[in-house]
Amino acid sequence: MTVAASPSAQADRKALWTFLRVLLGLALLAGLAYFLWTPGAWANKLFVWVLLTLLADECSGWFGYAGVALGALVFLAPGATPEQWFVVLPLVGAALFALLLLKHSGGAFVLPFAALIFAGAVLGADRVGHALETPIKLLGTAEFRRMALLPMAIGVTLSFVRQLVTTLLRWHRRRQAARPAPVAAPAADSTEVTEVVVADPAASTVTQTPPAPQTPPTTPKRK
Repeated sequence: MTVAASPSAQADRKALWTFLRVLLGLALLAGLAYFLWTPGAWANKLFVWVLLTLLADECSGWFGYAGVALGALVFLAPGATPEQWFVVLPLVGAALFALLLLKHSGGAFVLPFAALIFAGAVLGADRVGHALETPIKLLGTAEFRRMALLPMAIGVTLSFVRQLVTTLLRWHRRRQAARPAPVAAPAADSTEVTEVVVADPAASTVTQTPPAPQTPPTTPKRK
């Protein structure tokens, strides 16, 4: 028989899990901020920005929105700002924000629609980029599509697996809690059997035979 955990143990486990999630989310945001602050190629920054933002969002919703906002660090970083970032930040940032909004509105089964919104925004801008973007030749290139869509696909897939496993575990715990506990049979040695002995009155009657009369001793007569 499985012994249910006490409420205090469950509360301690929940508090520990919350602390670990917050710690992981802060670590992901710190790594993202460091990577966006240091000089580097715009393609690498785009890949890491999308991936770490979606991973941080798994720890808590506001971590994801904070990751979207961290994309502006590229403009504040020391050194020359990549000119492609003037297109990447508003386009991919808006697509990421829409993905997160739809993701937070439902469970695991809304994630494909959120991914379609992100991909539709990126591919739609990519197809009309030649008419909108003249000074910066970014849209319409295979590198831009790969660096934007690949990390999104990785992040959404991991989120789907995580939410599906969490739902199955929650359903399993509820099923175990609703199951009635088995009733233990009484032990054989714990039952006291009282034997009542009824005496047979006939057997307990003792017949007493009166003793035979004793004859006095005779004395011989003298002649």
